[in-house]
Amino acid sequence: MAALALGLAGTAAIVVPSVTAQANTANLVVDYECTGGIAGTGSGIVKLRTKLTVPTTLNVGDPLNVAWSLNYQDGTRFGAPAYMPNGGRIDVTGRVNLSGGWIGQLLPKGTVDQAGPFDKGTPLKLPAGISDFGHTDREGTVTIRPGKLSIDFRPAASEVMVNDDDPAITYSDGWENLEGQPTEDNDHHLDLHRTTAKDAWASYTFTGTGIEYVAQRDRRAGPMDIAIDGQPATPPRVDPSRNADGTLVNDANKGGQTLWRFRGLNYGQHTITIKNVEDGKWGQLDAFRVITRDLVNPPKPYRAECEIVSNPVAVQVTIGGGSENPASPSPDSSPDASPDASPDTSASPSGSVSPSGSPSASPSPSGSPSPGGGNESPSPSPSPSASRSPNLSATQNYVVAVLPQGSPSPTATKTVTLTATPSVAQVAVTPQGGAQTGEAPERMAASGVLLIGSGGALLLIGMLSGVAMLRRRAAHAGERS
Repeated sequence: MAALALGLAGTAAIVVPSVTAQANTANLVVDYECTGGIAGTGSGIVKLRTKLTVPTTLNVGDPLNVAWSLNYQDGTRFGAPAYMPNGGRIDVTGRVNLSGGWIGQLLPKGTVDQAGPFDKGTPLKLPAGISDFGHTDREGTVTIRPGKLSIDFRPAASEVMVNDDDPAITYSDGWENLEGQPTEDNDHHLDLHRTTAKDAWASYTFTGTGIEYVAQRDRRAGPMDIAIDGQPATPPRVDPSRNADGTLVNDANKGGQTLWRFRGLNYGQHTITIKNVEDGKWGQLDAFRVITRDLVNPPKPYRAECEIVSNPVAVQVTIGGGSENPASPSPDSSPDASPDASPDTSASPSGSVSPSGSPSASPSPSGSPSPGGGNESPSPSPSPSASRSPNLSATQNYVVAVLPQGSPSPTATKTVTLTATPSVAQVAVTPQGGAQTGEAPERMAASGVLLIGSGGALLLIGMLSGVAMLRRRAAHAGERS
């Protein structure tokens, strides 16, 4: 259907599709193998089967939506990278490469929460799908090729108490395990480890962003040196027998106390070591508290990378003609629009359409078609003409609709240029009785009619008065006789 153009002064033109493009789609099945990160803490190599859905026909201005469904191909699974008391989250990022009419990349994303707690290696769920879209602002053909996938694991924020008898804690010689401590001592799980040997140490490797050392405050205890990842911590020493001001405490067996803490570590694996400084003094360990804060970005060591192992695939998307912003009017309100202009609805490289013109004031039919559409004029009478872009698809039809501004119905107007010399004075007329300035006298076309009418009325009144007088005289004469 050819584009219909109505050029009216004082109106706005909007380009709208008269027929929606066919909603054709292509489904691409793509297989991947994933390694590293949470693939290594799971099955080692994880196989995925995915399906990419892409529209193949669009109008300019329609979004280029890319949807990607994800599934495990077989029994292989991603696994939790460590003990996660509060679970975590899987983030998936895909890559869709664009070439041809556009050169760039879409990044479909998706996420799914993993309910905790779970141990290292616990199988993880995949999101049902990921998606992204791009804006189409001009005609063209785009080739779409799927790229690699990245699978990230993001642990949830948590605080975990690790008791002194946890098998992950390593002790040197000289430590004693004290079980069944009194409830009033308030020790975690009512037990603790204690040593009086100089240089006796305990070590624990954890995953998180911070850690706290929990033990008793007691006047019989001695100072403990603390190191993180083999380096002196901040502060490097704590003394449970003294207050913050350095004075000795009077407490005995006051358990459950956080004696030292450190935050702000990069998320990952770290090792804390505590060491008894003085021989004969108590060195004690009740528990470690492991801290994981909210993470802005997923940890890089947990990322699995997935590469395509099936045959390479691609799909072409055809974007037909239209405006860059179909909902935005392009006003053409000039009252002096050229009478023989016609709107140009061909899409420019930026996707914009610039309609212009008004109805022809004189018969000027145009009927020579362009390669993809043509200039059509149904009759030689004054009528608008229209042109279609040569590269418009036969199924992509657009209409230039005209919306009136301030008038309930559009009315075509013509611009008329006076060519004859005016027969009426072009300046104001001086009233009768005024000074004569050479100006044309004011015409009194209605004065003669007014005088004739007045005279006729007076004549009629006189005749009626005469008849009345004669009748009155006749009546008087009859009375006398």
